[in-house]
Amino acid sequence: MEPEQTCYAGIDVSKGRLDAVLRPSGEYLGADNDERGIGSLVARLSEARPALIVLEATGGLEQPVVVALALVGLPVAVVNPRQVRDFAKAVGRLAKTDKIDAAVLAHFAEAVRPEPRPLADERARELSALVLRRRQILDMITAEGNRARTAPKAVRRRIEAHLRWLRKELERANGDLERAVRESPVWREKDDLLRSVPGVGPTLSATLLAELPELERLDRRKLAALVGVAPLNRDSGTLRGIRTVWGGRSSVRKTLYMATLSATRYNPAIREFYGRLVAAGKPKKVALTACMRKLLAIVGAVLRNRSPWDEGRFVLRAM
Repeated sequence: MEPEQTCYAGIDVSKGRLDAVLRPSGEYLGADNDERGIGSLVARLSEARPALIVLEATGGLEQPVVVALALVGLPVAVVNPRQVRDFAKAVGRLAKTDKIDAAVLAHFAEAVRPEPRPLADERARELSALVLRRRQILDMITAEGNRARTAPKAVRRRIEAHLRWLRKELERANGDLERAVRESPVWREKDDLLRSVPGVGPTLSATLLAELPELERLDRRKLAALVGVAPLNRDSGTLRGIRTVWGGRSSVRKTLYMATLSATRYNPAIREFYGRLVAAGKPKKVALTACMRKLLAIVGAVLRNRSPWDEGRFVLRAM
């Protein structure tokens, strides 16, 4: 008997449709993106037993099918769309249809084999949704504030009324986040540890708990790469470029940036480190990025060791 061939699957998710392709057979599976369609697709994939199923992150549209696949024990990886677009260009797949996109995802699964992430429990998904909603409200406040500066007087009054409502909604979102964290004994313990670090407030703590579950099990280099604050080489031949940071989890990186600005003033380890880098001639932006890596390493160590912030220990290490 011939050994059974390993297969991989890619699923392209849209608002109303799920398009899946198996590789290497090229078999196509399609279904509506609703409860019945998801159940049908999961059943058909369960029969095929792919070694890995890959989907793109689509702002939450992928979550119902990801949960359904994970609940039946199928390995699922949700990947950054930019990685898949770059991969498609590299293999010469420039055309775009839902079926082609699903085939590219299946090819990506076979060639790259991203690591499946464990399914977050219901509480974790709820916390992640609350963090996302808070970020959306902040984005709306920023957008409306920009409009108010150039709007005619009659329109500006309505914008300012909307801004007042959004600021109250932000207060409610902050309260919901605080309650979600404090009502869980596990998260409450981790939140206390994280917030013992000067510069880490409730927003960064909740973001790390919801969107960086790897924080306490990865080393500082892997964490920096995962968040997108690790310097990447751009050298080729005689060209020697400036190291840059990009990619990673942008939502975590943005929140970490704001917390690091505070930490450069109030956290003695980060303040010493930042001052030393600037004194050595490093541009302030480069020094701040290095401080982001340092703060990320500190909060990871605090969680791994189950030990709150100790000023002497971390100042000595930073110097």
